[in-house]
Amino acid sequence: MSLTIERDTLIKKWLKEAENMINESVNNELEIETKSDRSDFVTNMDRNIEEMLVKKIRAEYPNDKIVSEEGFGDDPTNIDMSEDTVWFLDPIDGTMNFVVQDENYCVMLAIYEKNVGIQSYILDVKKEKLYWAIKGKGVYCNDELLPKIKNASLRDGLFASNTKFLSDEIVGLNTEILKETLGIRNIGSAGLEAVEIAKGNTVLYITYGLNAWDIAPGIMMVQESGGTVKRFDEKPLNPLEKSALLMGTHAAVEDALQIIKNK
Repeated sequence: MSLTIERDTLIKKWLKEAENMINESVNNELEIETKSDRSDFVTNMDRNIEEMLVKKIRAEYPNDKIVSEEGFGDDPTNIDMSEDTVWFLDPIDGTMNFVVQDENYCVMLAIYEKNVGIQSYILDVKKEKLYWAIKGKGVYCNDELLPKIKNASLRDGLFASNTKFLSDEIVGLNTEILKETLGIRNIGSAGLEAVEIAKGNTVLYITYGLNAWDIAPGIMMVQESGGTVKRFDEKPLNPLEKSALLMGTHAAVEDALQIIKNK
């Protein structure tokens, strides 16, 4: 069995365990804390899932590096993306949605080898849909292979932006992009926004300096769906570096880059 297939089998098993943990948590009161601000939630479930997954990864692949949200992984400053095999883990992406809505959140995991996305997994727990991708094999929803996305332009599709899209410094840019599209949509989960691109529901997603665990799974999945991901400054991608990103079809990303250059 190849290493990729071996990891795929284990990851799907582990994500099922995470799904069960979340579903069982409805019978227990969540412990909720805030981190950077009043809307930046973390729960005991975030920490429990991350701890469980990190322990399993370390037991099977002790030489690999782990970048994760709640502190159970490795120090990112000691990771060399050009050489290391790195696991990116977000135990619950969209924790605010998890707490307030009980939907529109996911468990995310991705593996990069020498800064190339090899495997990506985004589990929509409430809808019982696991989106997954292996480099060169396409994107799947559960057992169904999704078609490659059409190369639609901005004017022919919807776009999405992360929750900073109305902040003072970037509302103007989003307004200019909005004018060129059919409209805007917003979920509140970077992972599920990447899924929307992979499904062909949106043509562009803009992120403004999200953390590595928020974007690494989505980057790989969008690329494998036939789309592209570029930084605003068009420098080489490195998930460990916070930067503003454009994810989407090749045409829509180029359309957005032109708007950015002309501002």
